[in-house]
Amino acid sequence: MRVVVGLSGGVDSAAAAYLLKKQGYQVIGVTLRTWEAGSGAYSRCCDISDARAVAMQLEIPFYNINCLPEFREHVTEPFIDAYMNGLTPNPCVACNRHIKWERLLRFADEINAEYVATGHYARIVQAENGRYTVKQSAAAAKDQTYMLYQLTQEQLARTLMPLSELTKDEVRKIAADAGLAVAGKHDSQEICFVLEGGYAEYIEAHSDKAMPPPGDFVDENGRVLGKHKGIVNYTVGQRKGLGLALGYPAYVNKIDAAANTVVIGDLDSVFESRILCRDVCFMAIEDIKQGEKVRAFVKIRYHHAAEPAILERVDNNTISVTFDEPVKAPAPGQSAVFYDSENRVIGGGIIQQIK
Repeated sequence: MRVVVGLSGGVDSAAAAYLLKKQGYQVIGVTLRTWEAGSGAYSRCCDISDARAVAMQLEIPFYNINCLPEFREHVTEPFIDAYMNGLTPNPCVACNRHIKWERLLRFADEINAEYVATGHYARIVQAENGRYTVKQSAAAAKDQTYMLYQLTQEQLARTLMPLSELTKDEVRKIAADAGLAVAGKHDSQEICFVLEGGYAEYIEAHSDKAMPPPGDFVDENGRVLGKHKGIVNYTVGQRKGLGLALGYPAYVNKIDAAANTVVIGDLDSVFESRILCRDVCFMAIEDIKQGEKVRAFVKIRYHHAAEPAILERVDNNTISVTFDEPVKAPAPGQSAVFYDSENRVIGGGIIQQIK
């Protein structure tokens, strides 16, 4: 069978391609060119030269596909708009569904390939009801299911993830034993298209809109505490870089884009027992009906340990998440991902403004 492997130029996708070829698949390597800086530098997720070198070593066909317009539409422009409106986005979530999987599957159809594959650390499983979902990988520390919750049933049904039972060290050893030049390449820890500086610098350089101006830090009663540098520089739960001396540890409690204020509170103020999620996608189940309560474990950020909670439908587009114990700093714009007791993704959605 033919499989299209997304080659990023890193060790994970290289090892995935190697393992699939070893298993007898006819492997075709594809790099999606998603972003390019004014200097001509590529994003960290599309190192074309390293990806092409991997394909040459593995003696597999290689294609480089231009996805710059789609990436701008679905990833970088929403990213900029979110920060401009005081939100904290998850660009990788949107990229996975709307860019990586959609474009890889379209190319697979063009060449009559049955599957696509990536180097993600996750398992694809079928629930008892027949629906596909993703489950935590064997390497819990590297688990990437949080970033995959928006994938559709069709996308999951045609996806292979060869690294699902492996740890990072095992993957590096496989790549080294195979003689792949990228075996020791460092992982990228940051958002792929922010190559230098911080998010605010990126937004200023790539937005045609005026940057949000400096404004007031205020407490929860509206009392002015100082001046902030512009709301794009902050996220809910942030403590460092505030430049405030209040006599107690200060945290960003809320960002009010309309008033151009950043609300400050103490540690207790950033804990929440209930959040609302919009634009919810379901995986292991088809939906949550009005009046139905579903027990789940919920992650409110990538490195957050999932917390027990109850899911309930509020309206057609909104799910309420009530935690057994308050959770620290759920940030509007981030994703909340729901898991069952077997570490399978039930679904997930975007955290709304909650204060």
